[in-house]
Parts: sequence; C-alpha cells; structure tokens
Amino acid sequence: MNRLIVLLLATSAALPAGYTAREKLAARHITAAALAAHVRFLADDLLEGRAPASRGDELAMRYIAAQYERLGLVPAGDDGGWLQRFDIVGMRSEVTTPITVAAPGKPPLTLRPVADSVVVPGLQKESMGVRDAEVVFVGYGITAPEQRWDDFKGTDVRGKILLVMNNDPEDDPALFAGNTRLYYGRWDYKYAEAARHGAAGVIIIHTDHSASYPWHVVQSSWTGAQFELPADPAEPRVTLKMWATEDACKKIAALGGKDLDELRRAAGKRDFLPVPLGVKLTAAVKATLTRTRTANVLGKLPGSDKRLADELVVVSAHHDHLGVREGLGPRPSAGGAVGPVRVDVLYNGAQDNASGVAALLDVAEALASLEPRPKRSVLFAAVAAEESGLLGSQYFCEHPTTAPGRIAANLNIDGINIWGRTRDLAFVGLGKSTLDDVVGGVARAAGRTLTGDDRPDKGAFYRSDQFNFAKIGVPAIYLKAGILHPGHDAGWGRELKQKYDNERYHQPSDQIDATWNLDGAVDDVQLMTVALLRVADAPKMPEWHKGDEFEAARARAKAAVGAAK
Repeated sequence: MNRLIVLLLATSAALPAGYTAREKLAARHITAAALAAHVRFLADDLLEGRAPASRGDELAMRYIAAQYERLGLVPAGDDGGWLQRFDIVGMRSEVTTPITVAAPGKPPLTLRPVADSVVVPGLQKESMGVRDAEVVFVGYGITAPEQRWDDFKGTDVRGKILLVMNNDPEDDPALFAGNTRLYYGRWDYKYAEAARHGAAGVIIIHTDHSASYPWHVVQSSWTGAQFELPADPAEPRVTLKMWATEDACKKIAALGGKDLDELRRAAGKRDFLPVPLGVKLTAAVKATLTRTRTANVLGKLPGSDKRLADELVVVSAHHDHLGVREGLGPRPSAGGAVGPVRVDVLYNGAQDNASGVAALLDVAEALASLEPRPKRSVLFAAVAAEESGLLGSQYFCEHPTTAPGRIAANLNIDGINIWGRTRDLAFVGLGKSTLDDVVGGVARAAGRTLTGDDRPDKGAFYRSDQFNFAKIGVPAIYLKAGILHPGHDAGWGRELKQKYDNERYHQPSDQIDATWNLDGAVDDVQLMTVALLRVADAPKMPEWHKGDEFEAARARAKAAVGAAK
C-alpha cells in the first residue's frame, strides 16, 4: 500500500484524475524516453529499413523478442518460441517493355517507367506481359450489390486492360458512405475485382486526392522488391498490376479520341457503362523470384481470471518497412557528367512503424507491471510485411493461436503522434463497434475529445493490420493523432499531418530527429493502455454494431467456438 501511494503521488500531476489507481499504475510506464529509445534502435541505419526477410528485419524481430523476454511475457510462436514464421515470395521485377499504347493511324504512346507509370507482376512467374490488349475504362471498377452498383454491367473484360479510378464514389452521402472511403476504394480491391472478371491487367489512375498521397509514394512503394504470400492456385489474378499518373492516363484516353474528365464524370452515376477506349496496350516485365521467410513476433501475458484467461486481446504493430531501394542522387562531379544517378536509398521507417512497435513494447511493459494481471490474456503481436499488403496480420488471422471467436478485440498501432499534445484523438472506425463506448469513456476520463478519422477519404480502416482482424470478426481500436493542438486551430494540426504525408510518408526522410515532440504520444499511448485494460477486464467481449459489414464474421466466429465445445 505504501508503494502504491508513493507511485501515485509521483505520477498524479501527469496522469488524468479520471483514471483509476490501477490504470494510473499501468499508464506511468508510458514515457517519452522509452518510446524514443525503442524508435532510435529500430529505425537506425543498422537495420537497413527492415525490409521483409532482410538482415535488418531479423534484427528487429530479435530485438522485440528480447524485450518480450525482459518483460516476462510467455513465448506464443511456433514450437514454444517467439516467432510465428511464414513463407513469402519476393519479386524483384524489371520492365522489359514499357507501357506502350497504340491506336490505328496514330503514333504510339510510350509511358516512361517510374516517371509516368509503375508496372509490377501480377503473377508469381519469372516473365509475363500482354500484347495488343484492348483497354477499357470501367469507372471505379466496383461491384457492390448492396449499393445497387455495378461498373461492369455484364461487359466481357476477359484478357483486357482495365483503366480504373482510385477511391469510390464520394459525392453522394447516400452512396458508399459519402467521402468516407470504404474497401471498394482501395487499390487491392481494384486488382482483385478485375481478376475476378478475368481481366489481364489494371491501370489505376493516380491523383493526389484519390490516393491521398503524392505520386512519389507510388514510386517508392511499388518499385524495388515486392512481397506476397505464396499464391493460391485457385485464386484469380491479373497478369500486370499498374499505376499511372493522371496526365499519362489522359493521354491514353486522348489517343483513342476520349476525354478522361468526361469519362470520370459519367462514372459517378449508377447507369455508367464501360467504355472501350479504342486503343491497345503492350507491356512486359521479368521478375527474379525468391521464396524466403519472415515472422510475426508473438508474446503473451497470461490472463489472471480462470473464466476469461482463454480469451485474448491482441495488440498489433507492424515491424517492417521498405528497406533499401533504388532512388536518385547527385552525380559525382568527376568526368564532367551532369544530372542525377541511380543510388541505393535507405528507408528507415521511424514513424511508420518503428514508433508503433515502440508503443506496443511500452504497453506490454505497462500491463506486465500490474498485479493482478489483466483478466483476459493479452497477446502482443509485432507483425511482419504490412507494407507489402498486410501479409503478417493476414497470416496470423488465417493461422490464429486462439480461435477468432475467443479474440475479444484488437488494438492496432500504426504510427504515433510526433507533433505534440492535442485536446482530441482520432478513432479510425468510430461508429463500428461497442469499443466506441470503451474508448470514449477513457477519453472523457482524460479530459479529451474523441473524434472519428479527420481524413475519412483516406480509408485508413482498410489500410493497416486491424482490417485483417476485422475480416475474421474481431472489433478493433485504431487511434491516430488529433489535430487540436493548444494555441492553434484545427487547420494547423491538419497541415502538420499533411506535411508528413507529402514529405516523409514512405520516404527516406521518415527518421527520428529534433522535430519530434512525443508529449502527445505519451498521452495517446497511455489512453490506449487504459482502454486496453478496460477491454481485458470487461465481463463481456465487444461487438460490432448491428448492420456493420463485419457483424456476420463475428457471428460465424462465435458459432464455431460454440460448435467446438
């Protein structure tokens, strides 16, 4: 009791009065110094950007496992170890035939690789391409019966190249949740739906608005080695996955006598019909394939309640980033040559997502310090290959260590607040589950305002690892930095985050430096810790709200648990 009093007196000035004594004991372990220390190691040049299956990736995993061991967690990976290893296929491709578009009687149009377009393999093969494939504009490329929306209208697109808009319809609040991007607006949906219709390839039209990031993010993310889980032979796939700049796509349409702006306006209505562009496309790539392994790092804090300890709350954060990739650098002055040259560029990934792993480790330390421990068991999952398409969380959710019907909730951490304290906090996915009440209650106790995503057009719920947990029915908490900084208006906070997206997101400049202010991160991660503790101790598991897109998956998961008893 004396120790408790001393600890509370030492931290009472910094911690919200609305937190319970036990919650304060946990929250006091979240410190700026600890967060920064983890980030400094994980984002150090020594780890070479933590690309999947690289030396730096292995170093990151060993560091995380060592921290788990230090905290007294129980290994929850394969064969009593910390790692859940899985195979990935790496594909380092080279464009052998750039995207070339031809129309009768006109000079062909060739798009410059990387500058105008990106082409990557859609198949796990050494070489692939298309020759004289017809190009068809299919609007958003969406089939959504519940919205009475079908961009294909029975059109035969087998063997063709689809020119597709990014995003989903956003002008009508009654359609596709208005300006809130759904999964239909994600690039991975576009490729999958095109493959389901038998298309040979897809060109996604990039705009800064529809992608929510500049073209240079496409260049950094879609060049260099690409990774996938080993292909399922039964899964339909396109031959080529492509992106192109808006200007390049306008030229493709114009070559066929079409106006891209007019086509896009027509695609915003339900009665839109696919439009053959009157052009044919040729492109090819060759790929060097490697089959290797990476891993999720799993450590469990066993629950203290006999009835609830078999249930899990999963804390996830991805440990990978982009690694070393080819970029442009200054040419040495010797020899009189001018202009940039190709150089290797290191992507450290400090905010994305060394910071999320740092937060996960701090939360683990906070909960491991408690006596008694949380009632439910808590699994800390530093997952792999998120930047390659959420692969680590996909593998975990396909091979869970506990039945999905016994996983109470997921707390996913993908980036933390590096811009200082805010009065608000953004809950990506607010309105989807009863976790609203839990997180909202903690926010009120901390004297803070809980909001929905301040950039709903980005579709953040479908862009990080909580999406895979949601697909197996598990409600998720995914919190992002607020925008209401003391002494500033909301526009100032939005501008800070947008500046990061424009200049640092998926760029070599994503490094920890003197501009970082982790005071807000401490507040946010303390709040996450308290919310997690309340979920772990609650008598009932959270549920999706009635009618939510993931409600049926939750029901199936629970039914499977019931059938197994």
